[in-house]
Amino acid sequence: MLICLQKNRLNETFKGLGYDYGVSESFCSKIFCKNVPLLCECLSTLILWPDKKIIRRRLPIYFSARYFNVQSIIDCFEIEKPGDPVNQTLSWSNYKKANTLKYFISATPDGYINFVSGGFGGRTSDAKITEMCGYLDVLPDGCSVMADRGFKGIAAMLEKKKCTLVRPPSVSANEKCTKQEVKLSKRIASLRIHIERTIRRIREYSFLKPHACINHRLVKYTDSVVKIVCGLVNLQPPLIKKFA
Repeated sequence: MLICLQKNRLNETFKGLGYDYGVSESFCSKIFCKNVPLLCECLSTLILWPDKKIIRRRLPIYFSARYFNVQSIIDCFEIEKPGDPVNQTLSWSNYKKANTLKYFISATPDGYINFVSGGFGGRTSDAKITEMCGYLDVLPDGCSVMADRGFKGIAAMLEKKKCTLVRPPSVSANEKCTKQEVKLSKRIASLRIHIERTIRRIREYSFLKPHACINHRLVKYTDSVVKIVCGLVNLQPPLIKKFA
């Protein structure tokens, strides 16, 4: 367990870990590959969707006035990996200009992770990931979802569940934003920052840093590592100290 957790946190080489624990590099690698799925099975139980009443009770005060019905703030984060020729096309991210794995994440307004997807190729759009990752299956009917402009295409999906998408107004290259649109964008951005802070906690684990190149033999374990880390993040104190 210590070897798995230390690898996730510090992303040390198996040679270095083997030196620390007095075992060979290959044996250390076997320990990691065998036990990461077991740790994932345990810690992924900490990633769950709280009851609506619990979310309301822990709602940060600045959500209470206009966005009291928000149960989920969503975003995607990416992890770089080596450009394997077979998967290079699917994993290329135009945004990152590298081969990446892309994950969909949802958190409550106070920063508790209530959903995380498996990995997708970096070129997959945010809307497509939302449709395919299973998030809509666990999303409660009639709630509000907060997102950035990149999730414009999911509005129709949410309407089928009678949910509302809260996002900044669309920006046109030929039109100037009105004063009201600028205020709305700033207001939503100031609240959406909590999902960025949650992702920042995930990034504290070196295995999942933005530019952490993952060995091609470990790519199949990345989904498990992401869930382990999200479970550990949920054990940390809440992001928001004061509640309504």
